[in-house]
Amino acid sequence: MSLYFVAAEASGDLLAREVADWVRRKAPGTRIDGIGGAELAAIGIRSPIDISPLSVLGFVEGIRAYGDVVRLADEAAGDICLKNPRVVVLVDSWGFMLRVAQRVRARAPWIRLVKLIGPQVWATRAGRAETLAATVDHLLCMHDIEVPYYEPFGLKVTVIGNPALSRSGHGDGAALRASRGIPDSTPVVLVLPGSRRSEIASVAPVLMDAAKRIREKRPDVRIMVQPAASIREAFSARFPEASGWEEILTDPGHRYDTMAAADIALACSGTVTSEVAMQGTPMIVGYKTGWITWALARGLLFKKIHITLLNILNGDKEIVPEFVQTRFNAELIAAKALEWLANPAELSAQKDRQAAALRALVRDGKSAAEIAADAILLEQIHLNHSHIRRR
Repeated sequence: MSLYFVAAEASGDLLAREVADWVRRKAPGTRIDGIGGAELAAIGIRSPIDISPLSVLGFVEGIRAYGDVVRLADEAAGDICLKNPRVVVLVDSWGFMLRVAQRVRARAPWIRLVKLIGPQVWATRAGRAETLAATVDHLLCMHDIEVPYYEPFGLKVTVIGNPALSRSGHGDGAALRASRGIPDSTPVVLVLPGSRRSEIASVAPVLMDAAKRIREKRPDVRIMVQPAASIREAFSARFPEASGWEEILTDPGHRYDTMAAADIALACSGTVTSEVAMQGTPMIVGYKTGWITWALARGLLFKKIHITLLNILNGDKEIVPEFVQTRFNAELIAAKALEWLANPAELSAQKDRQAAALRALVRDGKSAAEIAADAILLEQIHLNHSHIRRR
């Protein structure tokens, strides 16, 4: 048996690694190749191409990177066809993965294509469901609400749940604080600046400014920053003075411990917000994209009021405070955090609100990665049966 994973961004790289781990546990003889980053490389799956140019954000930014997207899609499809796996798993990153799938389908139609995490058709551009159904053989999606969008087109769909909600349980916040000499009485604010290079340019500066404002008003607060591995160098280059007034944490092994240790997280919108919610940490979410992208999204594409998954999937209500685009302002974000720090009862109430919203989203039983691995291995069995029938 043979598989090939393709992951273009940090969150997809992590999920690909988790699923690959489960595949190896369940089918140790499976050959696994792939394209990805540090997470896949950590388990011995080294990428034949550099996918860092794909860390882009938004419509206009995507146009600027279009040449890279096409070139890398061609290179990815070329390596896939050379390795000739039985199944290819395309993780997240809608635009890039669609191009890879189309190229593989044209050149090697016998390879089964599995899309791991689909486009957010329930929030924007429902027509993508038909496009995906015409391109891949199987979709592994996160939420039950996605399934009806694909039923008219006959695409096989398996709901795996949200991967972030089934990862490694709770971090050890007390141990993290003890290792850094942080007393229980000292408030900790954690900055999660994003996982894309474009977010380091457009989102991180405001979150960092907000953290600095908090520190100026409350000198007793410890500021910690946890940049994603994929953009750590870019973060250091953008904020060379940061280590003088905050702690920058780089060990991915303490990722959840750090989230659990924090009293408040200032987070760039994305997968990380679900991970923070799992640690029971109150958070404030911020985001900003280019104005043309924003106008298109709000005017034509995006159907929801909010952008944070915890808010969207709980009736599109603001459970987690969002500061987006015109409201993405360091002063406003800092003011909200300072309000919580000054009012422990309100901070505790925010924990309760997030916990209640989270309970509505968590699936019982297997983790999302294990469910995905089972579905992918069944694709291999499907192929084996097809071969037998042809004989």
